[in-house]
Amino acid sequence: MNNDWIEAEADDFIKTHGPERGNDVALMAYATRLVGSRPDLAMHGGGNTSLKGVVKTIAGDDVAALFVKASGVALEAVLPSDFVCLDHAYLKKLRAVSSLTDEIMADEFRMRMLKPGDALPSIETLMHVFLDQRCIVHTHPTAILTLTNRAGGEETIAAALGGDVGVVPYINAGLALGRAVADAFDSGKELRAIVVMHHGLITWGTGPKEAYDHTLEMVGRAEEYLRNSRRRIFPLNTATAVETAWKRYTKIAPLLRGLLSPASADPDNPHEKTVLAPLISRETLDILDSPQAKALACTAPLTPDYLVRTKAYPLFIENPDYEDIALLRRQLAREIASFSARYDVYLKKFSSRLPEFDASGFDLLPRVILLPGLGAVCAGPDLGMARIARDITEQALIVKRTISETDGTYLGLTEEHLFDMEFRAFQLAKVAGKGQKPLLGRVAIVTGAAGAIGSGICEEFLRQGCHVAATDLAGENLDAMAFTLKNLYGDHALVVPLDVTDGASVSTAFEKTVEAFGGIDIVVINAGLAHVSALTEMDLDAFQKLERVNVEGTLLLLAQAGKLFKLQNTAGDVVLISTKNVFAPGAKFGAYSATKAASHQLCRIASIEFADMGVRVNMVAPDAVFSHGSKRSGLWAQVGPDRMKARGLDEKGLEAYYRGRNLLKARVAAEHVARAVVFFVTHQTPTTGATIPVDGGLPDATPR
Repeated sequence: MNNDWIEAEADDFIKTHGPERGNDVALMAYATRLVGSRPDLAMHGGGNTSLKGVVKTIAGDDVAALFVKASGVALEAVLPSDFVCLDHAYLKKLRAVSSLTDEIMADEFRMRMLKPGDALPSIETLMHVFLDQRCIVHTHPTAILTLTNRAGGEETIAAALGGDVGVVPYINAGLALGRAVADAFDSGKELRAIVVMHHGLITWGTGPKEAYDHTLEMVGRAEEYLRNSRRRIFPLNTATAVETAWKRYTKIAPLLRGLLSPASADPDNPHEKTVLAPLISRETLDILDSPQAKALACTAPLTPDYLVRTKAYPLFIENPDYEDIALLRRQLAREIASFSARYDVYLKKFSSRLPEFDASGFDLLPRVILLPGLGAVCAGPDLGMARIARDITEQALIVKRTISETDGTYLGLTEEHLFDMEFRAFQLAKVAGKGQKPLLGRVAIVTGAAGAIGSGICEEFLRQGCHVAATDLAGENLDAMAFTLKNLYGDHALVVPLDVTDGASVSTAFEKTVEAFGGIDIVVINAGLAHVSALTEMDLDAFQKLERVNVEGTLLLLAQAGKLFKLQNTAGDVVLISTKNVFAPGAKFGAYSATKAASHQLCRIASIEFADMGVRVNMVAPDAVFSHGSKRSGLWAQVGPDRMKARGLDEKGLEAYYRGRNLLKARVAAEHVARAVVFFVTHQTPTTGATIPVDGGLPDATPR
């Protein structure tokens, strides 16, 4: 194991963050981030850390304190402020309590906060309280789980890690686990670490670096043991080619996404949205294409901490037919329905174990689907959650394979233990959305995204929780937009070059969006060109250029959207950025007005043809949007000089002229257009085939 601790970096972290909670907590945060940045040590926040210290009250008293990482905070991004500060002296007394419900335990934590806040400490806080060590690191390393999740695991742990490591049987996190770990430590042995079966590793030290170093040491011992014991039983490179698997995925992902989108009681939004993250790799295909794949993969998770992300079991599809989409749809629908029925039985069988648990309305659909010849497909309410499930699935397949290749037999927890952790309030709180955004889980593709209106729509969508594929012609404008959106929104923003006049380019852009998110819910047709010319002087080539972009581009996008929506079968939205010129054309604007009118009419027809799929097609007709922030409108760059010349105005004067001609004397901005689009796609009214003017009030341009 490489040790990533850099003293100069640690010192800089203390200088930057020490004022938040003190230098010691800052250094513990630095150690935590190092652990969290290594998926082989801690998978997506799977684990927690703590430090014991002293805080001074306002009255001047020194109080023994425990700083423990807050629940749900990712280890790799933790800051000192993400550590909950608790009254350590009081909480130690809970070791003598006979039992403690989660509700009472949470209340105790809230009442014993020395620095009040909204965050709730980890479900494993009492383990940190009772274990008499200053700095503690608890994680779920891949190598350790390979030792703990097998028949005869305790003997394997002793052989791999040595006699200075204690072993504790699996116990539900909380009071019982905290007491068991502390009892093992207090047993009189000189222990340097403790392993909890089916759970993970606990190390400690007098300071954060020592605790971090001990984690690396124990995981290094485990990895060396596994390397020396391993023999390959899975053939290499005999399964499906990775390229073939990716082609299959982009072909069927919308179908699968539709089947994994839970039905909703809301008629305006008949499906809750889900986002997909595929796991397609050489190793995954080697495992899933092997004869023992189902028996190996369809076993319990490595640790119950993962259940809120993946559910208790994956769904394995035997012999999927990727060539016959209709047959595959029936097969997938049948298998998913069977999984849901089995999960319903599982819930009802064990629901009495958790009196507070209410199974009504619970999503019974699988989160992980294993497909030989393709890979694993993981679902979540947004891309982040889907990717967490994907990474957990990858770790599970690697561990289960390694156990087989080190002469072991995988041994998971019983369903009772799985249920107890899957539906505990502490665990569910980790994934509960706070102030859910209206477009959470939805996916949009926006054309002409590098322009003023397009960029405004993309940014508003992303603010509302949408995943966005921003498309435009390749070049500096699109590159600059990619830089901006990626910095602000990370992988929720995808930037794809697209020429709307090229059918192959349109297909590729849709495929890349599907590859990134699993499907598409919203198509915004915004790309367009303008041209200034009297009809008597119209250059036919110039007119045809507009016709290709404004009309043929719209047709190509509608055709591609309709095919995808039919395959996905979860309704959808198309919004055309139209123009007031459809209703009130202007002189010397014939090419633009005519081609945009044709585009508008195509979308009205699409509203009729797509209605039986539940797809709404609407139009937004803005007037005179000159810019979005520092981004100037490409359309006005083309037509502005002529308009200024005709009216004897400069640029500011032209903008003032257009403000002055509308009833509200309003400046029309890109964000206004974006909000109109959001109105349509959030389904606040049952509307299709309609146009919203965003023009400040132009009586001549009122849709009629």
